Amino acid sequence: MKNTKKALLALTCAVMLVVGSVMGTMAYLTSTDEVVNTFTVGNVKITLDEAKVDENGKEVEPEVRVKENSYKLLPGHEYDKDPTVHVDATSEDAWIFVEITNEIAAIEDEATVAAQMATNGWTLVEGETNVYKYKEVVSGGEDVVVFETIKIKGAVENEELAEYTENTIKVVAYAIQEDGFATADAAWAAAHGQFEKETPAQ
Repeated sequence: MKNTKKALLALTCAVMLVVGSVMGTMAYLTSTDEVVNTFTVGNVKITLDEAKVDENGKEVEPEVRVKENSYKLLPGHEYDKDPTVHVDATSEDAWIFVEITNEIAAIEDEATVAAQMATNGWTLVEGETNVYKYKEVVSGGEDVVVFETIKIKGAVENEELAEYTENTIKVVAYAIQEDGFATADAAWAAAHGQFEKETPAQ
């Protein structure tokens, strides 16, 4: 009896050894996959310039764009001045704004800077007095003209003109990403404070 139990135990161990060996060499059906996300940083980039003009305010060298011009004020005279916002080709879609400080507004003819801007699709930002928003989102590679000319009233006397010596029209452009903002006003309200920390592009 004891021999029979020993023989049975030995047989069981042998079978388990064989099964273990077979299981150890079995191949299982398997599969693997992965997703790799690569992130790049988006950007919003604009520049602002205008046509180069001579002392009479007439455009010269159309291919040349500049950051400033000087004008000699004359009654009834019209000057070329076309500040234009250029959205960089690599820029994200953006809401565009301009801040206008016009120190000669009182002697402008009927075709004022403000009137031209309205025609070109610029309107005041809610709650602001001299910051304007463009009518629509602007995409990379697009240009937006702010206004085209300045014209002085014909009835302005020399003495009055003299009071405007050294006065300027200053235009500052801003861009805020379109993504996340349904309107230009919402974008300005949320993000315009950041511009105080930035220097306008030269």
